[in-house]
Amino acid sequence: MKYILITGSTDGIGKLLALRLAKEGHFVGVHGRTAAKLETTVSEIKAESKNNNVVGFLADYANLSDVQKMATEVADKMPKIDVLVNNAGVLKTKTGSTANGVDVRLVVNYLAPYKFTNTILPLLKKAAAPRIVNLSSAAQSPVSINALQGGMNLGANDAYAQSKLALTMWSFDLAKKEPSILVVAVNPGSLLNTKMANEAYGQHWSPAEKGVDILYDLSMTDKAKTNAYFDNDKGGFTKAHPDAYDDNKVEELLSITQSII
Repeated sequence: MKYILITGSTDGIGKLLALRLAKEGHFVGVHGRTAAKLETTVSEIKAESKNNNVVGFLADYANLSDVQKMATEVADKMPKIDVLVNNAGVLKTKTGSTANGVDVRLVVNYLAPYKFTNTILPLLKKAAAPRIVNLSSAAQSPVSINALQGGMNLGANDAYAQSKLALTMWSFDLAKKEPSILVVAVNPGSLLNTKMANEAYGQHWSPAEKGVDILYDLSMTDKAKTNAYFDNDKGGFTKAHPDAYDDNKVEELLSITQSII
């Protein structure tokens, strides 16, 4: 039995992955933003998997103090974490920015997983062969440090693409700094049949299962490689955006991130 935590797992591929792993008998931590939906999801997964080792964690990823609280709760309820899947993400949203003026996509898709992961690193280090799977995207564009500090507004798609490149840059850096942890970034597939794609674009190209399968393989099998980017649209490991390999840009991003956090 492994201890697995999947953020953003009350919907879409996160929920399907949680169910699959619960059916295999693993201890699964499920994360959601609303209490009612989280409770329903945990009950559904327990019933369908016949596995009672499913726990829910509540946090609004747009609020970093919520993220901090959730990290504390995870440490109380999970003795270790073998696999962390940073799946929580947002593209279309009613509110464009958070209280401090930073685009909500930059917060939810990058700053929150950065904060959460770094806070629970001790739990990952308690596992024999820990791994982190970070959900990137085919959409990656250069990160505006000004926007990250709340100094300018971005369009939804641009903010999303910047957040996903930031996450990928951090993934590579974390893999180098924490050699005992396998860290892989993945584009699970473009326009999968999920709530996020359908709300944003009103269409999908591939079934959600395509994304679930690759997340499962990278979480549980020897397919995963550390300090690497897997593009499920291309079916293999490939190069991410050039900025992810630019040491100066990575260093600048992470020092600003640390000061924001």
